[in-house]
Amino acid sequence: MQKRLYWIPAILLVGFLIGGLTFYFLSKSIAPEYTLFTPRIPKQIEETSRAFSEIAKSVSPAVVNISTTKVLKRRETPFDEFFNFLQPPPDRETRRWKERSLGSGVIVSPDGYIVTNNHVVEQADEIRVTLYDKKSFGARVVGSDPKTDIAIIKIDAKGLPVIPWGDSDRLQVGEFVLAIGNPFGLNHTITMGIISAVGRADVGIADYEDFIQTDAAINPGNSGGPLVNIRGELIGINTAIFSKTGGYQGIGFAAPSNMVQLIIEQLRKEGRVTRGWIGVTIQELTPELAHEFGADASANIFGGVLVSDVAKDGPAHRAGIKRGDIILEFGGKKARDAATLRNMVAQSKIGSHVELKLIRQKKKMILRVSIAKLPSEKTEVIPSSTNNSIDTTESAFSGLTAMDINPSVARQLGLEPDEKGVVVVKIEIGSPADDAGIRKGDVIQEIDRYKITDVNDFNKAISGIMPHNSALLFINRGGKKFYAALKP
Repeated sequence: MQKRLYWIPAILLVGFLIGGLTFYFLSKSIAPEYTLFTPRIPKQIEETSRAFSEIAKSVSPAVVNISTTKVLKRRETPFDEFFNFLQPPPDRETRRWKERSLGSGVIVSPDGYIVTNNHVVEQADEIRVTLYDKKSFGARVVGSDPKTDIAIIKIDAKGLPVIPWGDSDRLQVGEFVLAIGNPFGLNHTITMGIISAVGRADVGIADYEDFIQTDAAINPGNSGGPLVNIRGELIGINTAIFSKTGGYQGIGFAAPSNMVQLIIEQLRKEGRVTRGWIGVTIQELTPELAHEFGADASANIFGGVLVSDVAKDGPAHRAGIKRGDIILEFGGKKARDAATLRNMVAQSKIGSHVELKLIRQKKKMILRVSIAKLPSEKTEVIPSSTNNSIDTTESAFSGLTAMDINPSVARQLGLEPDEKGVVVVKIEIGSPADDAGIRKGDVIQEIDRYKITDVNDFNKAISGIMPHNSALLFINRGGKKFYAALKP
């Protein structure tokens, strides 16, 4: 009886082992495997990633850190002396302290020339440049151009790495770009993005603007650093950001390489920048002005700039350009807007001859104009925008009050004694003149190309305008002359 009982535990043990093995093999064949695996990355993505790394590796050695020091001075006041009572009272000492700032730059020649922004080195008492290999050099300013916010500095070094120049005129919106610099002092930070827009002007950063807009992250400290394309070519100098917080918000601006090249060449050779001039004042061609001057509706869509004044005996005057002409092309390039044309004229070689395509009274013409040196007092672009008196009460002139120009008014407005026209003395808010940007103090000299010498002429001119018709005005605003269209 006892022998039989010994078999029971043995049978149970064998059964347990067989059941465990069966469960193990069944679970292996049925249950999914959750082991980690290496993802299959398309070869194209691997190559793209490797390409960006190669660009960063080749470009970074030519990017430098620029630190500047300014010594600021201020005379102590009695209030300062009160708080310095532990020391002998100074004899109105001048208090000095140092202000430090950081920026970036890019080496453009092996012998130590570095391009950066003017605002990075402006008024600096000391400039230090730190290279990619941590070597540090003192630097001096070779030249600067505040009108484009570009400067070039020099260090005493040889055999430095450089970035090849790219052609910024060939850039396309949507291209990949890399921004390199030292944001917040973090050396050689690289960010990637695309070109968001080209030809950005009227940003309010510099006098001459033709910016490349990018969404590559740019922050304080990036100023003066390079913007490069996927070939590792320098296509722009990072200049500014649009931000309400002081940090990155997806909108950065870079000065185009072609403009930068022209500037630094002049700064290296002459220490200053000389700009071209043809002697015209220009303004934006709005749809209303295009209609008034008989231009095709598409002219405003695809470009065109209105000539609002021509300097007497200037290059444009000698070439036959007249007030009211619409310039379509300059040197074979489209004049998209006033800022674009101004930049093209400014960058033209002094003494060269350039072909202009324009519209005059609905007829297309081609003229050749010589490029002269821009006089320092001249500008090329105007803003986009018992007295005998008459208060207009109807049509496009509703809410506008004008009066004759007398010697007293001429002196107040800074006009020439023989200046003709009527001066605007009142503009009602919301009136057609207010909407068109007319201001108090503007002198109206023409209405629909009819010359205005006094209020009588003004009255005759507006009496012939139907209530529902628009009117073309020629305005003199402090010496700046331009056209404005009044809509009823």
